[in-house]
Amino acid sequence: MFQFEEYQILWFLLLLPLAVGWFAIVQFLKKKAIKKHTDLKVFRRLYQGWSEKLEWLKVLFVITGIGLAIVAWSNPQWGTRKEKVKAQSSDVIIALDISQSMLAEDISPNRMERSKRFVSELINALRTERIGLVFFAGGAYLQMPLSSDYASAKLFVQSANPQQAGTQGTVIADAIKLSEQVFGQDNPTQKALIIISDGENHDTEAIEAAKAANSKGTFVFTLGIGSDEGAYIPVIERGKKVYKKDNNGVIVKSILNKQLLQDIAEAGGGEFYMIDQTLSAVENLKSEIARLEKQEVEQKSFTDYNSYFQYFLLLGWILLVLEFFIPNKFKNKNKWKERLSL
Repeated sequence: MFQFEEYQILWFLLLLPLAVGWFAIVQFLKKKAIKKHTDLKVFRRLYQGWSEKLEWLKVLFVITGIGLAIVAWSNPQWGTRKEKVKAQSSDVIIALDISQSMLAEDISPNRMERSKRFVSELINALRTERIGLVFFAGGAYLQMPLSSDYASAKLFVQSANPQQAGTQGTVIADAIKLSEQVFGQDNPTQKALIIISDGENHDTEAIEAAKAANSKGTFVFTLGIGSDEGAYIPVIERGKKVYKKDNNGVIVKSILNKQLLQDIAEAGGGEFYMIDQTLSAVENLKSEIARLEKQEVEQKSFTDYNSYFQYFLLLGWILLVLEFFIPNKFKNKNKWKERLSL
């Protein structure tokens, strides 16, 4: 496994294109000044052997040498030994509502995007736990089984959208039941299910499902997304933004069903939070999950790394030394004229 021990140092590489751009501007201004005061051909005769290409070659060596030094500073490493290690963790499933009502814009930029940002923050906070993902609308869909692959989990979350749902609606009960299947019947430890939804539908079956899940050791937490005032649901029809209508042609307004989500959390032995309180909600959930009974999980990880910074540092040093010996102009113009046009 390849890694950079100090990967944040690589951000300095972004300065190198700026340095190249700065030199290009200097060269442009230099040539402009020469043309303003004399003819370029006359200047070349006065300064025999001057070459813009040589100056660019020197800059290339310097920029590349500095870039290699930055890479060396970040200490590139390669994992050489992989071992199985034991870790204590809890199983957590995040159930995200992907129904069309989540496109309502009463929460900026809309409920869906705000929820996705929240889940990403939550995944960062739960990096010691096994995480699974369930998306739901008119039905529930397993997106990722329990895993420690947090990068993949965040990618799944970022791609979430209502088009992934086969049918529309907000069937929270199905999400709870599917999560229980993912946890497994033979898992005696405590688990956590985190539901993120506007609770638009009056899914009373979800309360009973939460009670059943809690009796098997699953704590159900809910996060409400939306407002009491509600908002219309934007949809795209024939390339135009319009608002969703019901069967009678009346524009539908989606309103947060806070009471349902509170009842589900209470029945599931968990807590209800509002998603607009992101920092406190994440910290509270992290604290609640930290109190759950942990289980021992076997994980594979690299425990021995070899560093290879010296090769990058040596190559960068060689380029910088070579740049020092490259002249600013050819001493014998005629000798090099055929090799490099001036």
